[in-house]
Amino acid sequence: MVDKPSRRDQILNAAAELFARHGFHGVGIDDIGAAVGISGPALYRHFRSKDAMLGEMLTSISERLLDGGQARVDAASDAEEALRELIGWHVDFALDDPALITVQMRNLANLTDPDRRRVRALQRRYVEVWVETIRRTVPGFDEPTARAAAHAVFGLINSTPHSAHLDRDQMAALLSRMALASLTPAVVAS
Repeated sequence: MVDKPSRRDQILNAAAELFARHGFHGVGIDDIGAAVGISGPALYRHFRSKDAMLGEMLTSISERLLDGGQARVDAASDAEEALRELIGWHVDFALDDPALITVQMRNLANLTDPDRRRVRALQRRYVEVWVETIRRTVPGFDEPTARAAAHAVFGLINSTPHSAHLDRDQMAALLSRMALASLTPAVVAS
């Protein structure tokens, strides 16, 4: 049985969809309230402000990516499996939460300074998981090359809100193959 999302989660999901569609500044509290069937001012029972909502949303995304990515690497039996799991994890996230990907890409600058610092720190840690995994999989990659490769793969995968022309499973398979091929031609050939 799937748990019903909490009211707080419903609000964050609705806000993510609206922020992705109209931008952070193009959405008011009344718009978010209407999307979840409550008055705008009633949102203040759940969040102190629209800024706090965005801060929680982007911090939560970053924590979820980091925790999920690290868990998959830790559970993998070798570096190649870890890389495949990381790619699959990020592909699933991008395909299942395209609004969050869009909000994250477009609205980092709208965070308060403390929230922006926290999100950036979490993002850096997530990148490091990828850099270490790429370097273990492709020993010839130095750190700057692995870091550039990780960011390039994020760009490929995170483009899905704008390029999903296939059904979800086909898109996941395509993105996974493309990401893996871009990082490890020797692994793909095996």
